Amino acid sequence: MKTLRILATACAIAWVGAAPGYAQPVQATKDPSTVPDYVPRSGQAGKDVVWVPTQQTLVDRMLDTVRVTPQDYVIDLGSGDGRTVITAAKRGVRALGVEYNPDMVTLSRRAAEAEGVSDKARFVQGDIFETDFSEATVLTLFLLPELNMRLRPTILNMKPGTRVVSNTFMMEDWQPDETINVADNCSTYCRAYHWVVPAKVAGTWRLGDGELKLSQNFQMLAGSLTRGGKEHSITEAKMKGTEISFMAGGQRYTARVENDRMTGRSEGSGASQDWQATRSSS
Repeated sequence: MKTLRILATACAIAWVGAAPGYAQPVQATKDPSTVPDYVPRSGQAGKDVVWVPTQQTLVDRMLDTVRVTPQDYVIDLGSGDGRTVITAAKRGVRALGVEYNPDMVTLSRRAAEAEGVSDKARFVQGDIFETDFSEATVLTLFLLPELNMRLRPTILNMKPGTRVVSNTFMMEDWQPDETINVADNCSTYCRAYHWVVPAKVAGTWRLGDGELKLSQNFQMLAGSLTRGGKEHSITEAKMKGTEISFMAGGQRYTARVENDRMTGRSEGSGASQDWQATRSSS
């Protein structure tokens, strides 16, 4: 079938170009079903964007890195010919592609049917900046930094622990938790970046015998821990989704953050103990 040939030669999406007026919106054919030989062209214009192919090896690595499972819900913003969504669906993962070009949406739906994953892979025609993607547990992107930055406030308000993976382009001072490089079977756009949306923990937390004061810059933390009347600066402090870890007074503290409570353990100097803290309202 034509869709299988297309999938063998074209990959997921890239959004390149963000300035208003950079490109005119792609117009749908009167009836996309009458043009089964539609083939996307690398560099073709879209709404403020152009499409270029992505290599399947990087798509695979992106999904491997975020460790998608059938319990996940993947949303690909700007899904192009549907490669990322279909690849996720073939792993048993429920996935949604949001694509502005209606011909690409038709192409993707046909490809999903040909691959036997229409029950898992769904595609909608729409604007990524007007789409509610808050239910995603994994968010995939291939956007220029300025488009990533338009999305960043929304992404940072997603549920802590949501995994985000961006092909090629970063999010300025929000440094990635992990960088993905593909050397084999990849010639262009062979790098991606992985973030985990961090819980918001800045402020003062009360412990039974003291307090934890935190400042936060995305997943990076600084501050101090006071226990038994002694104050210690914290080091190696970081959030990974809902998981917090830091060093203070020769002890390694780890905990899970749930709403306004931290619960975990501290270890060091041959001793370990449970600890918990609650967010101060003052």
